[in-house]
Amino acid sequence: MFSTDKLMDLVADALEALPPFFRERLDNVEVVVEEWPDRHTLRSMGIRSPYGLLGFYHGVPLTERTTHYGLVAPDKISIYRRPIEAQCNSLDELRATVRRVVFHELAHHFGIDDDRLTELGAY
Repeated sequence: MFSTDKLMDLVADALEALPPFFRERLDNVEVVVEEWPDRHTLRSMGIRSPYGLLGFYHGVPLTERTTHYGLVAPDKISIYRRPIEAQCNSLDELRATVRRVVFHELAHHFGIDDDRLTELGAY
């Protein structure tokens, strides 16, 4: 098992690996490490097992914001430690999975949906 601190370090590494163009557009996004997805999030995604969700973007994608978007809480990207750990047997696997999940959820922030990610070969 890997510590929450280790996972947070890997999330920070993934964020630092982003090109400046993308990092500069994350000023109102909070990325957090949580143990498990909550029931509401699982239900909203139609997922029964908490092991089935590795991360989740909570927010309004940049492509859907209007001029009336303002004075809102930061968007949040949740990275779920326990489900990710369950899929990883080594630190290298953990690092690669965290990076993939962080980039996947950031793609949602930038307005890229799962269908488009599939088309781009992200899966």
